[in-house]
Amino acid sequence: MKAIIAKKVGMTRVIDNGKMIGATVLLAEPCVVTQVKTQEKDGYSAVQLGCGELKNVKKPQLGHLKASQAKVGRNLIEFRVDDLEAAPKLGEEVTVKNFTAGDILNVTSQSKGHGFTGTVRRHNFRIGPRGHGGMNQRRPGSIGSTYPQRVIPGKKMAGQMGAARVTVKHLEVLDVLPEENLLVVKGSLPGIKGAQVVISASPRHQVKEEKKDK
Repeated sequence: MKAIIAKKVGMTRVIDNGKMIGATVLLAEPCVVTQVKTQEKDGYSAVQLGCGELKNVKKPQLGHLKASQAKVGRNLIEFRVDDLEAAPKLGEEVTVKNFTAGDILNVTSQSKGHGFTGTVRRHNFRIGPRGHGGMNQRRPGSIGSTYPQRVIPGKKMAGQMGAARVTVKHLEVLDVLPEENLLVVKGSLPGIKGAQVVISASPRHQVKEEKKDK
């Protein structure tokens, strides 16, 4: 199972065959399998990973982690799996050693928050004329007609920008450093430095690899 919880360290550059490529460095400390869900008991197959040091732990959480005897579990995230026999067992560690250079991943994180912003910045609206007495420079304009006398859902308006869950798909692993628990991924990722990142294998590329093997 190629899945792990990591933390964004920052960006760097990698030179590959004379080409300079932007890359993101991720710190993926060992995670522990805190729960295994089965089709018979839970209705689907999944593996729950835990990471982060425990702090101010409550009794329900202690009881949940008792079966795996995990000393980590500040962040608990679940990953769906098709084959539980090939997945890690309860209490086992998951590290970056499961990944290799060339793997294609999907990465999920929270984007940077920009607060309450207008339509020009949030939706790239065009600015109105600034000269000759122009009064409509950064206003959104009309938000609806006389009929149907309401604002249509999904209308682009001012509001909260960023601070949303974003998934970037089909990112290539450039390098794996097991001793430092680091992953180097091609391209940029959403979020600030230190943001939590959820890494999983791209299902689309897994299907392609299985077809090639056949």
